[in-house]
Amino acid sequence: MAHLRSSEWFAGDDEVALSHRVVMASVGYELDANNTKPIIGIADSSSELNPCNLPLRDFIPEIKRGIIESGAIPVVFPVMSLGEDLMKPSAMLYRNMLSMEVEEYLRSYPIDGVVLLANCDKSVPGSLMGAISTDLPTIMFTAGARPPALFRGKKVGTGTDLWRMWSDYRANKISKAEWKEFEGCLNCGLGSCNTMGTASSVAMMVETLGLSLPGTSTIAENDPARMATAFDSGTAIVRMVNDNIRPSSILTPAAFRNALRVLHACGGSTNAVIHLLAISGRVFGELTMDSINELAKGLSVLADVEPSGAGLIQDFHAAGGVPALISTISKDFELDEKTILGKSWREIVSGVQPKGTTIRSLSNPLYPSGAFAMVKGNLAKAGAIIKVSAASPELMKHQGPAIVFHGYADMRSRIDDPGLGITKDSVLVLRDCGPVGVPGMPEWGMIPVPKKLLEEGVTDMVRISDARMSGTSFGTCILHVAPEAAIGGMLALVHDGDEIALDVLAGKLELLVDEAELAARKAAWGAPVREHERGWPALYQNHVLQADQGCDLDFLRPKTKSALKFIPPVVGRS
Repeated sequence: MAHLRSSEWFAGDDEVALSHRVVMASVGYELDANNTKPIIGIADSSSELNPCNLPLRDFIPEIKRGIIESGAIPVVFPVMSLGEDLMKPSAMLYRNMLSMEVEEYLRSYPIDGVVLLANCDKSVPGSLMGAISTDLPTIMFTAGARPPALFRGKKVGTGTDLWRMWSDYRANKISKAEWKEFEGCLNCGLGSCNTMGTASSVAMMVETLGLSLPGTSTIAENDPARMATAFDSGTAIVRMVNDNIRPSSILTPAAFRNALRVLHACGGSTNAVIHLLAISGRVFGELTMDSINELAKGLSVLADVEPSGAGLIQDFHAAGGVPALISTISKDFELDEKTILGKSWREIVSGVQPKGTTIRSLSNPLYPSGAFAMVKGNLAKAGAIIKVSAASPELMKHQGPAIVFHGYADMRSRIDDPGLGITKDSVLVLRDCGPVGVPGMPEWGMIPVPKKLLEEGVTDMVRISDARMSGTSFGTCILHVAPEAAIGGMLALVHDGDEIALDVLAGKLELLVDEAELAARKAAWGAPVREHERGWPALYQNHVLQADQGCDLDFLRPKTKSALKFIPPVVGRS
């Protein structure tokens, strides 16, 4: 059995250890000076402001039961709840704050291992980034997807079908009464989006990395198997502490490559790529923007789930979930990587085959290449990303004149202005919406197709921004342009009418303006005035990295291997 770091608090007969044991006794746990029971933290991000994470609290009793029956002591502590629905301008602004909160909880309290309770998009990577920075035994437990709504007999995909209905409403294809009827059906229960949105994508990503129980990331919130997984997660974390299984023994460069391969094959969210880059950056996982195209080779999208496909995440789980997907792409997967069970993926997926058609065969893919492509050029020197599996093939190579919007409010107020002269060949550009610019890089990159064009039957256009888009979104959207406009990236120099050339297959994104003109524009450019002069937003703007580095804070990302060392607190009188 591994040495318990919590014994630094409780062992001995001095006044400090005694007072610490009294604290535990006051909350119901009698410890002696020779305590051998691990203290397991349960980081609870549930909140009534966050319907995605709210059901997590229902699983805590079973997690605690698993911990207790395995001979350990569970302690629940609250952490920030990052909810994508109500948190503005975006929960992305607070992902790194959650990371810091979790890391400092684990540093400062007598905790030997942790169960992370997360579900909504940013709560999963945020809590994981904090935990792996301590390298304490860690397991992720997610609550799963909400039940599908029904609208006129058809299952509704969270987010994806909302965006489609919004376009129809703007194009006068549905009435106000129908729009209201649609709203009424969406309150279908708690849990994460039931499409291949960011929540599902990051849960599958963490499972592939090896830090949640295999086969569990896609279990729906209302599936009885989710409650059984809660108990099993409680027993697993105690075993991890006893066997000294830490994130550093699991999160190898190969594990990160595997996670990106699964995101490609499942048609995952572009946001998941940003989070994976950030997690990799915490532990020298060696993932870069170039990895996107490198690891797409030989892969195709096999998960027939919205927004790239037609099914929902419940269908994907019924088909076998992550193990079945890994089994199908096994020739392009590094199967000897370990999971928290101590087993390799080779052992876990041996004999596993997909059921039904939601996970397609290699000979019948949903999309013939990986889900994403990275493009570079003078407009995105550090790269940008497009989800090709949810874009229009005919727009993969395109040249057109730019229509530039200077921030979200400008775009919303002018997008339907007929005086702009927008045509289907125009390239819509949205800038100053990146990590520094807002701050927080909200999901504004799926710029609406102008109403006039929707009425003409146009459903997609080339759109470019330094923002993100929802994992449930779709369209030919070039996202995460780095460097962003707010720090002087080339996006800041685009003028209306400038020709922009996109060639996804060639990996190119170019602003077709001569160098002399660009130099003159650069000389005349001034950084936007920052409104935040204090508090977290100001700290964030001063230290956030660009999208190609996962938008982590510069002082949280280690620059040398020696910086990975976890520094424990001095345990004495407080």
